[in-house]
Amino acid sequence: MSSTKPRIRPIPREKRLKRLWTYDRLRFLTLTGSFLFLLSIPLLGYYLHFTFFQGYYQSLAIGHLWFVSPLEGLEALLLTRSLYGPLVVGILWPVLLALLLGRVFCSWVCPISFFFEIIEWIHRKVSMRTYIRWNRDRLPRQTLWVVLGGELFLALVLGKQLFAIFSPPALVGREMMMAVYFHTLSLEGIVLLMVLSTYFLSRRFYCRHLCPLGALLALLGAKRKLVIVNNREICGGCDICDMICPIGLRPSIGEAETVYCWNCGSCVDACRFGSLQFTWRTAGKHLHREEETIQPLVVREVRLCEEPEEHTS
Repeated sequence: MSSTKPRIRPIPREKRLKRLWTYDRLRFLTLTGSFLFLLSIPLLGYYLHFTFFQGYYQSLAIGHLWFVSPLEGLEALLLTRSLYGPLVVGILWPVLLALLLGRVFCSWVCPISFFFEIIEWIHRKVSMRTYIRWNRDRLPRQTLWVVLGGELFLALVLGKQLFAIFSPPALVGREMMMAVYFHTLSLEGIVLLMVLSTYFLSRRFYCRHLCPLGALLALLGAKRKLVIVNNREICGGCDICDMICPIGLRPSIGEAETVYCWNCGSCVDACRFGSLQFTWRTAGKHLHREEETIQPLVVREVRLCEEPEEHTS
């Protein structure tokens, strides 16, 4: 009789297909709702004179509650060299969100991410491929920090809030307002087309390397509470999570815990062994402890089984 090592059996495909709610589907619904909410603001204001919601995701007012993009707020504070109370409070909400959940605005709310999701969906339908092939980094990941530093430096030198003017998420909202109120589009819309065209360089090329807001949110979320952890004891080593990651990380070796991860959950959905899970990081406790693990939307089964014994005559 020969002894063999236990092997890990992946979750049966039919069970994975039965899942109605995955993080990818939930995220796309959230992105769609976020985009429709952004579109509804000028429509409600123009046709119904309803102004409870004003602005866009650069500076958004909901009644008397004001939300300000952390990067726009930082530019304003650096240029004016003064603390404006409402501005500081407006920055506080997205900063707290980033400190707890990380760069989730980029993956779950941003209208640019919504457009990229649609482009990628069309690409997959046309190419009939499950995974997008060009998922590698075209530039060093550290380029993101150079872009953030350069943007702040130019803003100080020129004395202008550059990101407030050319921010792609803000441009989406402004173009919508231009279309509704003035029935035209501005030349600034060319910036949006340039950003979206970077998809043909690499998946989420702009989000990976060129977005200063994403860089700032990533820094704020470096010690975030919500992280994706890979339990290597039950990892099957298939590396599908590495192929599926929109921003080219390798969750199989723990890169989902780094500053670059934006907690989209795609790798959690793609994992055939259930080794990748969202985890709430608690001070003084190890990430891999079972009681700290947030269960996925659908309970996953991972079976450890012994291979059949071989009988020798």
